[in-house]
This record gives sequence, structure tokens and C-alpha cells, in this order.
Amino acid sequence: MALRPNPTLRQRRLGAELRRMREQAGLGGSQLARAIGVGPAHVTQMEAGKTGISAERLRTIAAVCMCTNQPLIDALVDIIAERGKAGWWEEYDGTLSTDFLHVAEIEGHARTISTYTITFIPGLLQTEAYATAVFSGALPPLSHHEIDLRTAFRMQRQRIIRSGKTPYTAFIHEASLRMQFSGARVQVEQLGCLIEDSESPSISVRVVPFNVDAPPSASENFTYAEGPIPDLDTAQMDMSPGCQLFDAPAHLARFRSTLARMTSTSLPEEESRDFIRSIKQEMEGKHA
Repeated sequence: MALRPNPTLRQRRLGAELRRMREQAGLGGSQLARAIGVGPAHVTQMEAGKTGISAERLRTIAAVCMCTNQPLIDALVDIIAERGKAGWWEEYDGTLSTDFLHVAEIEGHARTISTYTITFIPGLLQTEAYATAVFSGALPPLSHHEIDLRTAFRMQRQRIIRSGKTPYTAFIHEASLRMQFSGARVQVEQLGCLIEDSESPSISVRVVPFNVDAPPSASENFTYAEGPIPDLDTAQMDMSPGCQLFDAPAHLARFRSTLARMTSTSLPEEESRDFIRSIKQEMEGKHA
């Protein structure tokens, strides 16, 4: 079987969970290879997501590694069953960087999505004009074609939450509500759309105001996507070199703790809506 040159994020996650399963059993790659009757290189390729694995082999590996986490085993089998089912984002492979595709893939498989932003309105709630303005301010500057491509991709990502299929919670710092990327008109329009979105039964918008003492994760924008079981949750953080993914249990626990703090310290939904409305009216008054 030919090796996959570019495994999908899900394929890589399956391999990472196999590696984690083996390491928790205290087995080396060569030991596992002998136990399941393959060469050591094959184990390396499976754990890198570069070669496929059958449900039967996965269950054999779980037995050899003495893994008793049945929900995890079943969830990994479900990932294997997805083989051949392409996501809509794969149409952009080769035209957008893998960072964009990874974010869409995470969202596409999530049971619920939570985000925290301090510098901009979250991408899943941005208007087309706002998204275009954000990309237009990138350094180094992007071509008009690249700006249009990224904006179109971002608008397409929004279908998953606007359909109501995936519950979404957006924690938005007050700084994001006031930051203007292309003048007051675009920002006012964006705030109006944000208020409308916040009234959707599947979208929860929670504002973190300036006056909150010690706001959690004050300088990081991140996405937290719940998987079919907690073991398969994923966190993604925006970093200057590109997006960074987290799936280790200790990292996931830290993000869950941060989200719990945000839930207790951010404004409730109705108060958040009123808060956004007040900023919108303030901007309208200044630039009338």
C-alpha cells in the first residue's frame, strides 16, 4: 500500500492516539511490531498517519497495549470508517495553507465549538466585509486573489454553525468589539450582525469586558473543539508563525479550565447582547 504523502488531520490524530496507547503500555515501536506481526517501520508509518489501519488491527493493538478505554477504541474505529469521505475543505488543498484546512477540519468534525478572541471578532461570526478588511491588513500584503480566496473560505466555514448543526459558544473580549480594521462603518455592521447571531438558539455570545479582574488567557485567541469523547477533543491556538494544535491530556485539561473560568466571569448572554448594542450605538453616535 502506497504511503500517504499528506495525511489529513484526522488520520494524523488516529496515529497519535495509537502512539499514545503504545507509550502508556510502556512498549517500544519494535516491541509492538513483533506483537502484531509487522515491521518496525510499519508501526512508525501508522503512528504518523501515513498508512491506513483496519478496525481489526486497531483492536489488536489495543489488546496488546492493554487499553481498556472502550469509548476511545470505538471512537477510533469510527474514524477508520470515515476513510474515503472527503471534507469540503479538501477542495482548497493546494490553494490555501494547511493551517486554514486544519481549522476547517477540526470544526467539521466537532460536536461543539468554543472560541476566545481578544483581537478580532471570531472568524465563524465575521461579515464578509470585516473578513476582507482583516485579510487586507495582513503583513506582508496579500494579493487581491488571495484575499478573496481566504474570505470565501471563511464564509464557507460558517455554514456549520449557521445550520444549527454544531452548538457554538464565542467568548469575545471587549477589545475585539472596539478594534476597527476598516473604519467605523464596517465595525458597526459587524456588531449588528453579531447581535443577530447571538439570538440564534445554537450560538452563544459571551463578552469578557475590560473590567473583569484577571481575565483568563488574556493574550491568546483559541478554538476548543469537542470530539465524540473527551479524549479526542482538540484545541487550536493562533500563533504568529501559524496555528498550533493541542491534543495532549494535560493541554486539554488546561483549556477546559480556562473555558470554565470564562463561563463564570464573562457576561451572561442577554447582558452581552446589551453590551455589544451599547458599543454599536456609541460608534454610530461618534460617526453619524
